[in-house]
Amino acid sequence: MPKPGQAGGRPRDSRVDHAIAEAVRALLAEHGYAALTVDAVAARAGIGKAAIYRRFATKQEMIFAVILHGMSEKPPADTGTLRGDITALAAWFGDRIAHADAGVMAGLVADIHADPALQTRFTDTYLTLERSILAALIDRAMARGELPTRPDPALVHGLLLGPLFTWQIMLGESAARTPQLAHTVAHMVTDALSMGVIPPATP
Repeated sequence: MPKPGQAGGRPRDSRVDHAIAEAVRALLAEHGYAALTVDAVAARAGIGKAAIYRRFATKQEMIFAVILHGMSEKPPADTGTLRGDITALAAWFGDRIAHADAGVMAGLVADIHADPALQTRFTDTYLTLERSILAALIDRAMARGELPTRPDPALVHGLLLGPLFTWQIMLGESAARTPQLAHTVAHMVTDALSMGVIPPATP
């Protein structure tokens, strides 16, 4: 089964990608997360379901890719400092979360955690990608001599994303302030990294 964002052996058509994204956004706005189906997206986009399943194995992966990110994301450009790199990454996370509907995100997270197979797929794809981006930033900082030890990217990931999801999804606070929170969190995480208080990955 192809991973999210991967074509099943044929060139990707960006027009189809755009049609899927527009259909998902429109249907979420009109009917909400629970009512959205692959059939409805295919009908709204004017494509066959096979075109969707060549890109995404499940409804949840399709929604995640549209409202947050797909599998083609790269590390932010090298700013020359750890603080600059972490701030840029936090801004990227914060901007996407700020533009995501809290109800949609809550439903998506609930579905993922209710299905062990789906949770494994998300861990092996999207979470692995995000942590690999963080690892690239950490490796840059190690090369510059900015870090005393190499921290666990999974812990750094949790420190960056946890407050943003809690603020907007668990607490229901203003999405307009999520980017501001992301900036604050970036500075806190950078200070923790610089002091070496985030432990390394366990064997």
